[in-house]
Amino acid sequence: MSKRVRQLPQERGSVLFDVIYEDGSRKSNRRVPMEILGGLDGDEPARLLIEEQDAAISQKSGRARSPIQELTRSEIKAPKLVSEER
Repeated sequence: MSKRVRQLPQERGSVLFDVIYEDGSRKSNRRVPMEILGGLDGDEPARLLIEEQDAAISQKSGRARSPIQELTRSEIKAPKLVSEER
């Protein structure tokens, strides 16, 4: 059996963010494409994208989401070995 290493989100072209809302709730590992990050704006485009996603989700669910209080990049973890079973 061969072993393969699971790809990290950064290797697939996305960055993970932890979001803390003003009501105290927390959502971890929100994916944002790397292409919109960087430059002079830093992580601000990620905040805008996550706010747009929250607005779409709240519209579909009928429940409003609290505004974002804090946005931080998630900790990068070491890849896990995954055995391929066929």
